[in-house]
Amino acid sequence: MKDEWSIVLDYLKHGHPGQMRSNSIAQVLGEEHFNLLEIVPREDISLNIQDRVYIGSGKRDQVKSIIGRIEPSKLTATAHSELKFAIESLIDKNEKKFMDFFNSAGPLTTKQHQLELLPSIGKKHMWQILDQRKIKPFENFDDLKERVTLLPDPKKSIIKRIVDELEGQEKWYLFTSPPRRDDM
Repeated sequence: MKDEWSIVLDYLKHGHPGQMRSNSIAQVLGEEHFNLLEIVPREDISLNIQDRVYIGSGKRDQVKSIIGRIEPSKLTATAHSELKFAIESLIDKNEKKFMDFFNSAGPLTTKQHQLELLPSIGKKHMWQILDQRKIKPFENFDDLKERVTLLPDPKKSIIKRIVDELEGQEKWYLFTSPPRRDDM
């Protein structure tokens, strides 16, 4: 799945250190599907960390080309440190999407539920969430925390889950696209 917009995690004005390439490179995170990509900005463009950049199939004002998907292990130290902040920002911006997950998540198997895939959510919290959403759908993260007793921060659980999915070691993917075989 392709993203239309991305968030800049790092901008390397002279490319990767030690490489012959002199083109500027940016490492970005897709806003919708959380794809990690390397892009080449246009020559007259300078990007900043956390800038929003169009990477879709239409006319790109800031991007010359997309190099391709990258693994989290290929992120620069700066990009790696910015990743969680960018994810949190996207969660805040799209809170309804994540509330829809809590309001509609279903079973994966007869013994496991999608909610249990989130770090810090076990059977007890899962059942409380399911019971509370029958009464009334959750409106936002504060509503969820208020109605489910002792629930760890759900936003942090989602961030951790997205990072785990990006690392490609999960059996089930809730928020990201599974890595393609040629990406591994």
